[in-house]
Amino acid sequence: MEFLRAVTPVFTGPHHWTRFRCVRLRYCSHAAKARVPSEERGTPVDRFKTRLPSGPSFQDFLKGVSVSKTPAVHAGHSDTPAHLPEHLEMGNSRKVYFETYGCQMNVSDTEIAWSILQRKGYQRTVDLHEADVVLLVTCSIREKAEQTIWNRLQQLTSMKRRRLRSHTPMKIGILGCMAERLKTELLEREKLVDVIAGPDAYRDLPRLLTVADGGHQASNVLLSLEETYADIMPVHLAPQGYSAFVSIMRGCDNMCSYCIVPFTRGRERSRPVSSILEEVQMLSDQGVKEVTLLGQNVNSYRDTSEEQFCGSDLAALSRGFETVYRTKQGGLRFSDLLDRVSRIDPDMRIRFTSPHPKDFPDEVLHLIAERGNICKQIHLPAQSGSSRVLKAMRRGYTREAYLDLVENIKTIIPGRSRFSF
Repeated sequence: MEFLRAVTPVFTGPHHWTRFRCVRLRYCSHAAKARVPSEERGTPVDRFKTRLPSGPSFQDFLKGVSVSKTPAVHAGHSDTPAHLPEHLEMGNSRKVYFETYGCQMNVSDTEIAWSILQRKGYQRTVDLHEADVVLLVTCSIREKAEQTIWNRLQQLTSMKRRRLRSHTPMKIGILGCMAERLKTELLEREKLVDVIAGPDAYRDLPRLLTVADGGHQASNVLLSLEETYADIMPVHLAPQGYSAFVSIMRGCDNMCSYCIVPFTRGRERSRPVSSILEEVQMLSDQGVKEVTLLGQNVNSYRDTSEEQFCGSDLAALSRGFETVYRTKQGGLRFSDLLDRVSRIDPDMRIRFTSPHPKDFPDEVLHLIAERGNICKQIHLPAQSGSSRVLKAMRRGYTREAYLDLVENIKTIIPGRSRFSF
């Protein structure tokens, strides 16, 4: 046992009075270690294992389920999908301006995002100068597409700074693939962006915009294994209303060695067939004459939303083709969907894009040949004419298998098939 005492004399003034600073006695003993919480004992690995059960689970990262932990704030922006009272998420007639870049899927995503915001009381404008919110639906497939967005952000930021002097502050948001790929850089690079939403986070847009109104950057780029926006009826804004895009599936499982889609759009999942048929019927009632079915890998469609669809039959592939993943079982396949869609309105033309060559089994080709309203234009991506390069690209087929598929299509749909490669 050991006692410590500290006495400090301090002389001030002419009288040389002495002041003492009393220090509390400290009891030094190894027994004090017994008071250390049990979770702080042991090696760092032991402490980590003790705390692990109280942390977030894998499902929290997949679905964005909020966990009962103190939300972390990084670099002044909010990335926590906390819920706000519904009245705070209302748009209050603020005007939204969309700019869409890239593929047809981004056109469809724009229609979905606008449908969600419209429900919350936002208004849409085609005049950039009167917009309160500017949303760019972006693409990351090519470097030039991303550079175009960066240049556009500089222009919009300049406009935003000028507007701050006399109007309601403008908010700028990035949606889609670029948001998913470059989240951190978008938030930190010159503070150009107020809101970031990945392809599976459009439902969260009203909350993100509300957070941004409070002066914070807000983001949600969580990918989902389930999100198809099946219950969201897109607001179609095609010219003259004669044609429309209908999204039937999202994501991709092919994992080609050169492709970023599985990482920006997530895993493959299909929209329930009942939801698709309802939308196509609505478009037919509105007088739409042509529908294009959309998906990153559109003819890999497989609906397992209902129990009776979950059979044991294996998915059929084009002859000579294989996949990097295990062959999937059950579900309504693309030929089933195409059959049902084509029966809704015999006068409505049906197209689909973008397909993968592996998903052209004979039943799909025979259906295209049989139905007069399914267009006979076959989009058949040709990545390379070298089997060695195709293997390195993990495409799952050879040059010979691809050429055999072309001949098979010409045989089943003779004289009428048109190809785009």
